[in-house]
Amino acid sequence: MRIMALDLGSKTVGVAISDPLLLTAQGIEIIRRKEENKLRQTLARIEELISEYEVTKIVLGLPLNMDDSEGERAVTSREFKDKIERRTGIPVTMWDERLTTVEADEIMNEARIRGKDRKEYVDMIAAQIILEDYLNSMKKDG
Repeated sequence: MRIMALDLGSKTVGVAISDPLLLTAQGIEIIRRKEENKLRQTLARIEELISEYEVTKIVLGLPLNMDDSEGERAVTSREFKDKIERRTGIPVTMWDERLTTVEADEIMNEARIRGKDRKEYVDMIAAQIILEDYLNSMKKDG
């Protein structure tokens, strides 16, 4: 059993996968698309990764506002969740991702990732952070 985490950006989806023991999270890929609402190829790639890694659960970042309200990006994420569940039959858990981009920026600073390269990595690192947070919550609850 592995868990996949997704961080939905306007033209990218960052992807992270757990190890089979659900102990670690590894950023594996950034799926890119030309337009925000063109998701067919993105969903097809997610299906390929699900099959390749034998994913049984998906965690999707939910971009809440700091006051816990949901804006346009949260609505888009919930619609994406519905599309993934319909297409794959795999349950998708929404996960508060509020500070993951800030944390991803700190990680990139420490790794000395600069300029254009930052945009290349931010969604994948954010997906990894979402998955790490989720795995840690499972350990606390379990």
